[in-house]
Amino acid sequence: MNVKPDRISVAAAAYPLDPAPDLATWASKAERWVADGAATGARLLVFPEYGALELAATRGKAGTAGLDATLAPVADLRAESDKTWRLLAGRYGAYILAPSGPERRAYGVVNASRLYAPGGGVGVQEKLIMTPFERGWGISAGRVQRVFDTGIGRLGVAICYDSEFPLVVRALAEAKADLVLVPSCTEHPSGYNRVRTAALARALESQIATIMSPTIGEATWSAAVDHNYGAAGIFVPADVSLSLTGVLAEGSPNVPGWTSATIDLSLLAWLREAGEMRNCRDWDLQAGAHPLSADVEVVRLD
Repeated sequence: MNVKPDRISVAAAAYPLDPAPDLATWASKAERWVADGAATGARLLVFPEYGALELAATRGKAGTAGLDATLAPVADLRAESDKTWRLLAGRYGAYILAPSGPERRAYGVVNASRLYAPGGGVGVQEKLIMTPFERGWGISAGRVQRVFDTGIGRLGVAICYDSEFPLVVRALAEAKADLVLVPSCTEHPSGYNRVRTAALARALESQIATIMSPTIGEATWSAAVDHNYGAAGIFVPADVSLSLTGVLAEGSPNVPGWTSATIDLSLLAWLREAGEMRNCRDWDLQAGAHPLSADVEVVRLD
């Protein structure tokens, strides 16, 4: 049985997308980033939404010829990318939420994040609510919400737009998630600020921690993720005993690298019972509130 630690060190990537000419170059970049993230002391490394799309460049013009051409090459390389991320999680002893990307399902192509454990386990969370862009692109909504029991606590994932919907993240909180990971990909400061505001609000509402990792910078070789803006952030409920602002750590906009912090899970649990406010407990006092976690699947991940 996994025993939850009192404290966990985490790191969120502000991640630029590069047109790697081949898989070896891409894998070398992945290891460099994981090594740098692990060097912060983090046991959990969070990468952004749609970061896997840089794999399309390894297929040359066939992968970058247009918006629709991007999906198939990246989905086809799932086995190769899986192998790399599994290896890195084991080598560096870290849980890694790898960059999300397209995966095929019987009902269509989804945008999925994969969580890799040092022991070789892999958990998958698909994005649940599509943006207008994704609907036009033909991305299908995922159908299952999960939390992952790990050696560092119970983790949930709310991919970008999903984090902007309170009931999506509340279901994870009611399923006893300690941390909610928010990989994001936004084109403009407005999009970044929507997701950042959502991550802060979800931390406040359920008195949990949220960890936001964005794509950043220009990637004009890609029709899908050509412009990116964001900053990594680690957010908690604002409380005098934890953080006066709700920001535990935050990077600078569009500056690549890792933002890291140590999250006191025992203090968060105490806040839910005895903090300045009782947002988590008092959720049910809202008109129309009802249990949300019944359909959340619990996955053991070692």
